[in-house]
Amino acid sequence: MAKQLKNILINYIHDRQLKAYVTKFISGRLVDIGCGEKPYKRFLAPYVTEHIGTDHTETLHDNSNIDLFASAYQIPEPDGSFDCALCTAVIEHLEEPERGLRECYRILKPGGIAIYTAPFIWHLHEEPRDFFRYSRYGLKYLFEKVGFEILELKPLSGFWVTFGQLLVYNIYRFHRGTLRFVPIIPIVALVIQGFSFLLNCVDRTEKWTWMYMVVVKKNDGKGITIQEFKS
Repeated sequence: MAKQLKNILINYIHDRQLKAYVTKFISGRLVDIGCGEKPYKRFLAPYVTEHIGTDHTETLHDNSNIDLFASAYQIPEPDGSFDCALCTAVIEHLEEPERGLRECYRILKPGGIAIYTAPFIWHLHEEPRDFFRYSRYGLKYLFEKVGFEILELKPLSGFWVTFGQLLVYNIYRFHRGTLRFVPIIPIVALVIQGFSFLLNCVDRTEKWTWMYMVVVKKNDGKGITIQEFKS
């Protein structure tokens, strides 16, 4: 997710939750699927022994930090190569998401952990490679079908953050021409994000979330007990 002023609130919410899950679940050799600019390289360094970023050759992002150019459907690593995986805001860009999840499952060691994020209410982006949006039930179905055990499935916001963020993106359409030299739109955007944060603290209607974060575990060979995600 781009580190821009207009994204400051959702980046804060996303990164705070990611940090909580990384410190709890992530260690060893990590594959970062669809890593783009590898924005979490420095943050992840204390927790992993190796951070392998993969992405396809036609990525729209700076590719200087990509370690392995590969499709999410075919990562040239042996079965069970990684202790953990990270895949943030990528699954919506896969034409065949189940195939991508199966490839992640293949390259994880038994008992390996993966953290995914997937949007639920969000605008079109990185077109034309923008294919899906996911409810919590769709995510549960996909991950369990592949064989993962769901450890956490968390909505990252309620209505106010989602509504406020989409409003910010909409008004930024006018941040062009002479308006680019006057900080009116950025200031209004910051005010909207501030009010959205405060309202989200008192009214967290999570069925309107902009994104889910999912923590899953590969079967360790001792049998899987699928845990129901929290309401």
